[in-house]
Amino acid sequence: MTAAMVGWAHMPFGKHSEETVESMIVKVAVDAIKDAGIEPGDVDEILLGHFNAGFSAQDFTASLVLQADPALRFKPATRVENACATGSAAVHQGVRAIASGDARFVLVVGVEQMTTTPGPEIGKNLLKASYLKEEGDIPAGFAGVFGKIADAYFQKYGDQSDALAKIASKNHKNGVGNPYAQMRKDLGFDFCRAESEKNPFVAGPLKRTDCSLVSDGAAALVLTDPATALGMKKAVAFRALAHVQDFLPMSKRDILKFEGCYKAWGQALGDANLALDDLSFVETHDCFTIAELIEYEAMGLTREGEGARAVLEGWTEMGGKLPVNPSGGLKAKGHPIGATGVSMHVLTAMQLTGTAGEIQVKNAEIGGIFNMGGAAVANFVSVMQAMK
Repeated sequence: MTAAMVGWAHMPFGKHSEETVESMIVKVAVDAIKDAGIEPGDVDEILLGHFNAGFSAQDFTASLVLQADPALRFKPATRVENACATGSAAVHQGVRAIASGDARFVLVVGVEQMTTTPGPEIGKNLLKASYLKEEGDIPAGFAGVFGKIADAYFQKYGDQSDALAKIASKNHKNGVGNPYAQMRKDLGFDFCRAESEKNPFVAGPLKRTDCSLVSDGAAALVLTDPATALGMKKAVAFRALAHVQDFLPMSKRDILKFEGCYKAWGQALGDANLALDDLSFVETHDCFTIAELIEYEAMGLTREGEGARAVLEGWTEMGGKLPVNPSGGLKAKGHPIGATGVSMHVLTAMQLTGTAGEIQVKNAEIGGIFNMGGAAVANFVSVMQAMK
């Protein structure tokens, strides 16, 4: 165990036109430091996860965290970016700072404000997480990228519309109990399965309910070393971390295998000396329902092409053998890019400390996180367990 989370904060995700990137950063930074029971001056290093890519005119944002308290002035602060895995990239960098002994307390903040950007610009900004040289002209932006993946998967393994609708309805049902979720409504399988005026096709076989939400929001956490953590009021340790980066062009990979995801899970579980069956739950990156489906296979829950079994047979439900996305996932919670990975770690820590309320997984002991940037390009896995 190289580091532990000892404090955290999470604001509701959604449309926050009254907020700014700065105000959201300040809000969660103040709350996370307070939750950890430390003073702002105790923070040794600051890491900010902020994708931006045109969403905010203020592109130099690392020092905005210092606005949370004058005592943070002159602390080293760095902005971290790795597409939709930006938040986890910041968390993992924070863990390394603790493990190296360079810092005793690290503050990690993730933030994004997306909804104040006009619709066409949102699609253009998100498409920057793809290989523009080859994929920049795909219709429907980043949804088009995953629509292309879904088309290829359907051609190889058959129509998966039932499975995708089940993933969407599962995650929306879970999201009802998450006070931080952008959409707290149980849409039901039938609504997610059928094309309708309110649920039109967006790209390939993907409908609106197959796509994560455009969101504003922020989350933050405080890291320290395991010895210090034992003296804190709560502590959730990192048993293992893995980061696997793959080729950016989809043309250089078998896009249906999510090989980076597979390798990251294998590395993290191996380092933790655990099997997938040892996990109590998983928070995985369901930017689109087809992503969650393929991730079932990449994490080893099913064989290739059989991911549908996991959701259709109830394995990934709250009461199943491996609950997946008890938070509601990106599908219901929302997906403010830079905040997503930090949010996943905060909600996992809540599960492992028994403070997740209505979304609590019974007897949760070990949690797994998979956060992905691009189409399985940046692949981050964390395996976590409560220390106290």
